[in-house]
Amino acid sequence: MRFTALYIAKIGSNRVKLQSVTKIDAIGRKILQELSREGRISNLELAERVGLSPSACLRRVQELERSGVIAGYRARIDPAKLGLTFLAYVTVGLSSHTKKAQADFEAAMADAPEVRECHNITGAIEYLLRIETADLAAYKHFHTEVLGVLPQVHSITTYVLMDSPKDERA
Repeated sequence: MRFTALYIAKIGSNRVKLQSVTKIDAIGRKILQELSREGRISNLELAERVGLSPSACLRRVQELERSGVIAGYRARIDPAKLGLTFLAYVTVGLSSHTKKAQADFEAAMADAPEVRECHNITGAIEYLLRIETADLAAYKHFHTEVLGVLPQVHSITTYVLMDSPKDERA
């Protein structure tokens, strides 16, 4: 079903870390695709969808879990059912590029419930955020009173989500 390859990943300025990569065959990819769509699917239904016997399917799922390829299972939450109908992606540029500035910014984002995702990225800006709020007024409050008051923040650009023709998180 799989084999493990080792590769070296550079982390930080001078350190390297040996990491392993699990190679997955076509049936393994089907299992992962089905579980990512519906994590609570029964083993019997999963086996039927991927073309395996239930016992073979269960062994493969357990191996994917043991190897860490499947890191866990989650509930998909419908933000609209919680009154969170405003979604925006926000890019943030920092005024200082120090480790402390990044750590302080990331700590502030970890404490902000409106921030559903925070990604440190490359390019002209340092962070990409996914923000969910009840409405534009709630977003404006977040923009002004949370992001706008952080001393590390140099620039903020907001991209309001209009539609999601493809969203594998949903």
